Amino acid sequence: MIRIEQARFGDLKTLQEISKRTFYETFADSNTEKDMQQYLSVNFSLDKLSSELSETDSRFYIAWDGQTAVGYLKVNTAQAQSDLKEAHSLEIERIYVLKAYHGKKVGQLLYAHAFKVAGELGKSSIWLGVWEKNPRAIRFYEKNGFVTFGTHVFKMGEDEQTDLLMRIVT
Repeated sequence: MIRIEQARFGDLKTLQEISKRTFYETFADSNTEKDMQQYLSVNFSLDKLSSELSETDSRFYIAWDGQTAVGYLKVNTAQAQSDLKEAHSLEIERIYVLKAYHGKKVGQLLYAHAFKVAGELGKSSIWLGVWEKNPRAIRFYEKNGFVTFGTHVFKMGEDEQTDLLMRIVT
């Protein structure tokens, strides 16, 4: 049975491990090893994740299968949002699941949890950025009612990539 719990500072190493592993599994085949290693070392360092956990307008949630972390969710509100910074919106900045758990509804559980958090915080919309070359994720969000409203640049090491910005009204 999968359970979702808000990450605490005691979960920092677990959060780092699940972040690096899921990101690598998702994007390593589509990026150079140099860009991948640079991104992982900068964006998932203990210092960076600790700073993100300290941010009052950001929350991390870990999906657990027993004692094993199998995925995670990061949501942002207010000024912690990466682009829009809208008072009425919640951003899903990250939602990643281990490949071994794809098709086991873990992503759907994390997605549903983001809606629960948005409801608790009184947010009227949820938005996110998804890489234009990630058709699996795009299909998932479209199937769940998200629509594209713009794009932004995502820096992956030295590579500038395009993310689709997608939104749903809650």
